[in-house]
Formats: sequence, structure tokens, C-alpha cells
Amino acid sequence: MWIILAILAIPLIEIALFVTLGAALGLWVTLAWVVVTGVLGVIVLKGVAMLGIDQMATGIRQELRDPLSPMAHRFLVGIAGLFLLLPGFFTDAVGLLLLIPPVRRVLIAFIGKRITTTVEVYGGAVDGEWRDVTPPSNQNLTPPSDQGTRH
Repeated sequence: MWIILAILAIPLIEIALFVTLGAALGLWVTLAWVVVTGVLGVIVLKGVAMLGIDQMATGIRQELRDPLSPMAHRFLVGIAGLFLLLPGFFTDAVGLLLLIPPVRRVLIAFIGKRITTTVEVYGGAVDGEWRDVTPPSNQNLTPPSDQGTRH
């Protein structure tokens, strides 16, 4: 229910901020802000995309106590890039906040406390079929040298 309300509220907030801040800042400053944050969003998303698996593995090794933290940081930076790409003052503010590492750490810790995980250990037998493909030991595996290869 809250997600639906947020989806409906965000465009209304953006329109209200465009009207009020657009009137205070002027048309050209407002348009420049939208273009600059859109370009910044593209740069952030490109940076996230260019981040390789090696850097993710390094981040995981550096933070052994929380192996999901580098992945969560990368995800939140990607969300920040998407918010910056969207035109609007509210989404730009949220996107800029998500680019600050301490804000991401607090958000990750908050979400981590609210998420519970359940691990089930399954120790039963696995049902399946098998067949033995090893050749009998009395068979000669090398072809006779005088006959060559048969086709």
C-alpha cells in the first residue's frame, strides 16, 4: 500500500517543486539544473556499469564482516544515477544524497536490520538416476596399429 502511495505522490511532489522552485529560480536555471543532473545521472550509471567484477571482489575482501555491503553500495549508487537521470528536484535531491557514502551506510544498516533471512539446511537424499560409463577392465582401449582408424 505504501509503495502505491509513493508512486502516486512522487509526481505530485515533483510538479509542486517545479512550480515553486521554477518560479523562484527562473526558467533557464531550472532547465539547466534538469540537464546538468541528467548528465550527472548518465555519468554515475556509466561508472557503475564500468565497475568490474574485480573491484567488487576487492570490496568484498576488504569488508569481510559484511560481504553484501559492496554490492549494496553499488546498487544504491545505481539507484542514485537513475534518480538523477529523472527530471525533478525531489528525485535529484534523493539521488545526490545516495551518492554520499555515509548516507548509504546508514541506509544499508537500516535496511539490514529490517530484513530477516531464513536458512534451511536440507540433508536428505537426492533422487536421481545413474548409469556406469566406465569400460570393463578386460577391454583393450588402444586400437590395433596395423588396421588404422575405421570410419
